Amino acid sequence: MSWETVEKAVPDALALAWDGCHKIYLAMDAEEVAKFESYGYREGGAQMWSGGSPEEAMGVLREWYADSCGLRFISAVRTDTENPNAGFTSLIAQGELAS
Repeated sequence: MSWETVEKAVPDALALAWDGCHKIYLAMDAEEVAKFESYGYREGGAQMWSGGSPEEAMGVLREWYADSCGLRFISAVRTDTENPNAGFTSLIAQGELAS
């Protein structure tokens, strides 16, 4: 897992979401975007980002990662109605130091 792994996933992401501390997600479908919005990721210290190029998205992710707490991670998430936990793909594991 590395920034290269993140870079491969970014072009398919519809939005990015950060809780303002350590949870960073790539929302890979519209249902996940709606879930993050319903969880308040556009309020308080949490943030969402969408609509830019993959290069801009990578800049946002690197900035959020640098500003995150020590147990930070980046995951891609897709809707899986049968097993919601199966929709998560770890791109940079919690606490992993990314290069």
